[in-house]
Amino acid sequence: MSEQGLQIKKIATALILGILSFAFVSLFLTYQQSALVGALVLLVTLWTNEGLALGVVSLLPIVLFPSLGILSTKATTINYAHPIIYLFLGGFLLAIAVEKTGLHTWIADKVLQFFPNTARGIIFSLAITSGLLSSILSNTTTTLLLISIALYLSDDPKLKLRFALAIAYGASVGGILTPIGTPPNLILLGIMQEKGMETIPFFQWMWMVAPLSIMMFIVVASVLSIGVGKVRIERDVEHKALTKEQKQVLSVLGFLMLLLLLNAPIRPYWDGLGMSEPVILLSAGLILFAPPFRLLDWMQDKDKIPFRIMMLFGAGFSIAKAFSATGLADQVASYIIDLTTLAPILLLLAVATIVTFMTEVTSNTALISIMLPVIYSVAEQTGIDTRLFMMVATLCASYAFMLPIATPPNAIAMSTGVVNVKTMAKYGLFFNIVGIVLIVLIAKFFWSGLV
Repeated sequence: MSEQGLQIKKIATALILGILSFAFVSLFLTYQQSALVGALVLLVTLWTNEGLALGVVSLLPIVLFPSLGILSTKATTINYAHPIIYLFLGGFLLAIAVEKTGLHTWIADKVLQFFPNTARGIIFSLAITSGLLSSILSNTTTTLLLISIALYLSDDPKLKLRFALAIAYGASVGGILTPIGTPPNLILLGIMQEKGMETIPFFQWMWMVAPLSIMMFIVVASVLSIGVGKVRIERDVEHKALTKEQKQVLSVLGFLMLLLLLNAPIRPYWDGLGMSEPVILLSAGLILFAPPFRLLDWMQDKDKIPFRIMMLFGAGFSIAKAFSATGLADQVASYIIDLTTLAPILLLLAVATIVTFMTEVTSNTALISIMLPVIYSVAEQTGIDTRLFMMVATLCASYAFMLPIATPPNAIAMSTGVVNVKTMAKYGLFFNIVGIVLIVLIAKFFWSGLV
């Protein structure tokens, strides 16, 4: 079959699946909700089988949502200018400067001095480093800072793929370690305060989730090491002095890290500087165009900016808005209520599974903002352990590993060009299942006396 014929087949498959999904769910959902489900199946299929380019598929909601009566054009397109997109832009500009000056090779050399020079050693080190940084910084910021370094540890495409996924998955695994590590955690604490519930203290949170993170670090790094674990990573033993340009980029990165640390709230001890992270990251990226740095040139470097990933996030935010606007999120909540006749551990498993796989096609922050009030309401009506179920849902919102749209780290890994959606989905499905099982078991047998 020709390349054009294969592409037509992939697009036709996505269209057929979308139409069949619409027809099936229309038996028990409204037209708007059914249309959204059909559009989601179409988009996810095209993202997965790569029938169309990633950026093209990511722009389709602008056409599909108004055409199908899901959202208006304005309500859809406004999501493509979300502040988080500009945080990405700033991070990408920094990554381009790191690569352009060759600073990544110097940093990689330093990293390799502290860890075994095998693929397994590097995968473990990247996952753990990414995870620990993500516990105090944004997982988006952490992934952006590390990804350009990891790609230059090896020229082997297979190893590059594993290294990129180690950083992306490590950031998600470690982001739950502290209440400030990822937005869903903060949303949970905010809703607890709003509802008059006793919030979980900072260090108690860490004690509760540390076993989960440690086990997931081991699982993720071990699986990514299969088949490449003993491969030696050669490095240049000649230690060259930093150039003027490298020192400039390093100084910007150092100041950026300090500012982000000071900006991170550690309540009730420190409220942070209160600055916007997108503003911080974009400012750091833009300053590299100006004197005295002048390390970036728009005409030379603009083609290196992965605009397709920025479009991908616009699609994700549009989908999140559509879930809320069509009432599909509330409809899912009603099904959760129907599940409350199940045994507690089975109900935990159902909630964990629903949240994890819903997160794959929408923003985890948007989803958990919708789901936590719903889960609170369900718990109040049924008498189940409210805080336990809310905690499970919150962590599952960060443990979605299959699709680039699921979490910012996944999208950044895709932006490198070394990871394709099919490979991410294959690894991600396994890690999703492991994450669901571990979260439910730990919640049932370890958290019960702590929350």
